[in-house]
Amino acid sequence: MDFRIFLEKLSRLPIKIIAPSVDFSSYTPIDLSDNNKELDEFDIECSVSWSKYLQNFLKSRHKSIAFGGYLERRSLYKRSKYFNKAGSLIGRNIHLGIDLWCETDTPVLAVFDGLIHSFSDNTNFGDYGPTIVLKHCIKDVVFYSLYGHLSRSSIKSLIKNTQITQGQVIGNLGCSDINGDYAPHLHFQIIKDIQGYLGDYPGVSSEIDLPFYIENCPNPNLILKL
Repeated sequence: MDFRIFLEKLSRLPIKIIAPSVDFSSYTPIDLSDNNKELDEFDIECSVSWSKYLQNFLKSRHKSIAFGGYLERRSLYKRSKYFNKAGSLIGRNIHLGIDLWCETDTPVLAVFDGLIHSFSDNTNFGDYGPTIVLKHCIKDVVFYSLYGHLSRSSIKSLIKNTQITQGQVIGNLGCSDINGDYAPHLHFQIIKDIQGYLGDYPGVSSEIDLPFYIENCPNPNLILKL
């Protein structure tokens, strides 16, 4: 079966991976791509400015969580050498997961039953910061879910191969000092082949590598149905 079709059939109703007490009616989509001209009106290299923008965005809509971002082309990544390495003519600017923007310390939930595959504090500027990867095996299909931009306490006492149940709190969102210098949010990504990575996996692609990553990292909303 095609992996996308498999993922789509795993859930009939929306799945929460953040803020268990917040109703889905309090979610709103957001566009953070280069097409959003509102992003030209503040310093997108500044996490404080991002936080103010997102707070105003949510307040004006009377919502609590903003979500979106799969395959968005974002200028934000130009600020970091991590996405634009010296000597490379091709930078990475295409987002491979879904972001959910809300308050620091918001609980993060496991999308399905699984095991703690790996975890790490990815400290490059603009990187994930503390990150957890879960391994899932459903109907004999193995795949992975990644949760980035967490608090350091989220990974402090973890043990690999610990059993995790769907909806279990696995961590909390980190602040900008810890999460790679972003406004608080969860980066959630589905990965078919983890390719040997531990506590990490590319969450942003270049144009040239995009065909591979589209296949290996399908749209998480096939599952979440937000």
